[in-house]
Amino acid sequence: MTTSAADDHQTGTEDHEGEPDPTADASPYVGKGLLDETMGPSSAMAHLYRGELHRMKLWRERLDKTTNWAVVVIAAIVTWAFSSPENPHYIILIGVATLTVFLTIEARRYRGYDIWRTRVRTLQENVWAYGLDPEGGLVDENWRKRLGEDYRTPTLKISTEEAIAHRLRRVYLPLFAVLLAAWFVRITAFSPSSWIETAAIGMIPGTVVVGGVTLFYVGAVLVALRSRTWHAKGELRTEDLRKRR
Repeated sequence: MTTSAADDHQTGTEDHEGEPDPTADASPYVGKGLLDETMGPSSAMAHLYRGELHRMKLWRERLDKTTNWAVVVIAAIVTWAFSSPENPHYIILIGVATLTVFLTIEARRYRGYDIWRTRVRTLQENVWAYGLDPEGGLVDENWRKRLGEDYRTPTLKISTEEAIAHRLRRVYLPLFAVLLAAWFVRITAFSPSSWIETAAIGMIPGTVVVGGVTLFYVGAVLVALRSRTWHAKGELRTEDLRKRR
């Protein structure tokens, strides 16, 4: 008597005692054709893209929260510093140090944000853009291999120094400039003596304080504006300075 295909499958997946074979489903072809190059964006690809977009959005919101806190804190410090001539000028320098802490935190978050933004941009450039306009070709012929490796071993794509440079250019360099202007006005307009003498903090001479502030700001400007090869993916610039990875 001829057996059905279902009976044959069931027989092949059971041992002599009638129990399922635990290795029957360990097929090396699981997932084959899921994201085949000849097919359009599948439902799995759409869900993958939506998930990565959501993660990128969450990390973008984390960056914005850090920036908002930084603005609120320095606004409070500057307001208090100018509320009375008796208030010490170095409270603004404490604001500079606080802003530096926020910059460090935000740079660290930016490196995490760049992981998800890189994946989203890879899918946009090589799946959706190619699907909309195949004549434009692929941006990266090896995008599948690169994306697969990134899913197997997620890695940070940019250095801490580059992340700091990004946040300085976008947000923190203007904030530091506001604090510098406020500090200079505070030590010149609220004291009858020389501004160098007014800049002193306790036993620290004013020349040392001014020199330290100058070195800090020169270093910040150099980090933000020096020429470099950018590795962050998807940044909007007038010139593409990013090295493809």
